[in-house]
Amino acid sequence: MLAILAAMALTASAWGQAMVTGNMSPPANMRPPGLKNVGILQNLNEQITSELTFRDESGKTVRLGEYFGRKPVILNLVYYQCPMLCGEVLAGLESALRVLKFDVGKEFDVVTVSFDPRETPQMATAKKSEYLKRYGRAGAEQGWHFLTGPQESIDSLTKAAGFQYEYNKETDQFAHATAIMILTPEGKISQYYYGVEFAPKDLRLGLVQASNNKIGTVVDQVLLYCYHYDPQTGKYGAVITRILRLSAVATMLCVGFLIVVMSRRGSANRKGAGQAA
Repeated sequence: MLAILAAMALTASAWGQAMVTGNMSPPANMRPPGLKNVGILQNLNEQITSELTFRDESGKTVRLGEYFGRKPVILNLVYYQCPMLCGEVLAGLESALRVLKFDVGKEFDVVTVSFDPRETPQMATAKKSEYLKRYGRAGAEQGWHFLTGPQESIDSLTKAAGFQYEYNKETDQFAHATAIMILTPEGKISQYYYGVEFAPKDLRLGLVQASNNKIGTVVDQVLLYCYHYDPQTGKYGAVITRILRLSAVATMLCVGFLIVVMSRRGSANRKGAGQAA
């Protein structure tokens, strides 16, 4: 049964990648059996409501807006008792974050939210402890938040994020797609990344772009000029015309530099010859 659910969820993720032109999605009768209400609708630039209330790991009631306003946010929707895919998503995210030179809690935050209203802050605490131990960077506990909450807040959040899932009473499990979202500091959806593994380069560029270039280096700015986020694939692809343009400018600068160097050498040689005479 777990294998079937995993296959269903992976299929849902594939459907999610196809649902990226505006808010269009395949008709329900074209989706695989059991997945009629499962998928990802890309609501790019959608504002996540800051007033939605959840509970953090300590059981304290928090508003999502408490995590907005300062830095970009990676949002991922899981449920902590998921037997397979959610753990893979969290592991893939943590693995990618470990490669980044950006630090959770410093340049960006991560908000992990359970979409199962039955789950508790104790479950969130256990998951947070597990993944912070894997991540292993000081201060991350201040920037990676694991939340639980009521159905009303879950419904509002998943609708805004375009995250569609379905509960199966027979198995007491959820069929769902796999994706993470990058939000701007204001809480607007900037990008979606699908699957259970995430390219560190794409995450870094996504965070830089979502921050409106307030984090990152000059190299990141050059890469953002040369690469463009493609919502259909959830990846950054090279823009050949921009790369050629940048290469042409670099070539002209190099030629100009060489001309200046050769000119100065020629002047120095002539001056030395004149003094010797």
